[in-house]
Amino acid sequence: MAAPKTAIQLYTLRELDEPLPTLLDRVADAGYDGVEFATPVADIGEETAATLDRTGLEVVGAHVDCEALEADPVALAERWSELDCSRLVVPWLDPASFATRTETYRTAVRLSDLAADLRGTDADLLYHNHTGEFADVGAASAFSLLVPATAGVDFELDLGWAAAAGYDPATVVRRFGSRVPLLHVTDVDGDGNCAELRTGRVDLPACVEAARDAGCEWFVYEYDDPEDPLDSLAHGAQELDRLLAGE
Repeated sequence: MAAPKTAIQLYTLRELDEPLPTLLDRVADAGYDGVEFATPVADIGEETAATLDRTGLEVVGAHVDCEALEADPVALAERWSELDCSRLVVPWLDPASFATRTETYRTAVRLSDLAADLRGTDADLLYHNHTGEFADVGAASAFSLLVPATAGVDFELDLGWAAAAGYDPATVVRRFGSRVPLLHVTDVDGDGNCAELRTGRVDLPACVEAARDAGCEWFVYEYDDPEDPLDSLAHGAQELDRLLAGE
């Protein structure tokens, strides 16, 4: 089984007032294997593809607004394929989408229908969680209903948000790891706020071990609100390498 690769979600660097090619150079210099986009494909300039080729960075995926993707899935998939991006990730849905069992199953149908619309393209559909997906709906969490109820959909499990919702993310990885090709490696403090890796309460080594056992392909670093994005860029690369080394 191939070792997972490392990437960064570029949302982490959104406060840097630099062109995207410059940010990609910084990511490559920090030692990451790939990037995940948060920018609409229409806003990505022509130099981006050349920079990706020059640096050797792989495009892990792109966060794409669900309604925008539903409006024209084939066209968006084709645009992203020009950057060798084959994973389109719905980054968020309103927590009301998971407030009850009925709403959760309705959301599963919505995502499954969108995945079906992407058949015949080069794109796979994934869904990225926050805390709302772990709402209690009877005797289970909405997430535990959502995953088996979807067809053609994989998941980008965000460790920090799962922990903030009161769940042990390593347990979630062990249960659903075969549906999690991308792992958002994040941390949260005791109040559920975003924290830098290894400064919060997520048992990251346990999560990484579970993800490796499940065959997860990419560990994607993200920190929503870094005080210094460049420090965060370097810290994330260092900690991902340590985790992959078993430290």
